[in-house]
Amino acid sequence: MVTNRTPLIAGNWKMNLDHLQAVAFVQKLHWTLKDAKHEDGSVEVAVFPPFTDLRSVQTLIDADKIPFALGAQDLSVHDSGAYTGEVSGAFLKRLDVSQVIIGHSERREYHNEGDDIVAAKVKAALKNELVPVICVGETAEDLEKHGASAVPVGQLEIALEGVASDADIVVAYEPVWAIGSGQAATPEQAQEVCAKLREVIKAKLGDDAAARTRVLYGGSVKSANIASFMRQPDVDGALVGGASLVAEEFAAIIRYQKHVGV
Repeated sequence: MVTNRTPLIAGNWKMNLDHLQAVAFVQKLHWTLKDAKHEDGSVEVAVFPPFTDLRSVQTLIDADKIPFALGAQDLSVHDSGAYTGEVSGAFLKRLDVSQVIIGHSERREYHNEGDDIVAAKVKAALKNELVPVICVGETAEDLEKHGASAVPVGQLEIALEGVASDADIVVAYEPVWAIGSGQAATPEQAQEVCAKLREVIKAKLGDDAAARTRVLYGGSVKSANIASFMRQPDVDGALVGGASLVAEEFAAIIRYQKHVGV
């Protein structure tokens, strides 16, 4: 059984930074980490720029051999066809995108993406050899009515329907009430829900999948609190929003092992 999970620190830029700003940002982040001698592979770093930035960032990563994974913020359930404004997983794969965020709360809220759409997008990602970063989480109302784990557990159960036991996936627990609020969940709250999500993976995909799959926490993550989350046995990294747009802050989050001695 695989139990050695490489931590993943992922930056979701949302709708920020044009392609020129994106190139400058990735260069600055890379230089900051190089200056700190953080390129030992102990943490995987991934950036998720807007669609219009992907080619520019991919070219830079390739040319300068920058050790960052490239992710996309969404994908279509379709591979091609008359779907104006959609972006296919096949297109993303050709751009060396390796990961894609699926089911983010903003997609669920603003684009009415329900669990059925999320499940279809998970399958589309895997079909195109992309790692789906499956986002689950509860609103403040859900938290009060059902508790912290009920909604995310239900969301993940549907997202994993029909997924093969050997599939490479990432799960991100993002309590909606914590995103952009400045009020993160406590490390203990994050651990409780992440452990329940790992139980879902075990039930759906088996022991090996549960042991190897990385479960992230997201929601007001910053350098001041990342170490406390990473001390939890079932938290394998973070999906970072606003803090991932500040190179020095994001670098400090990535370097949590060294600057806090975890």
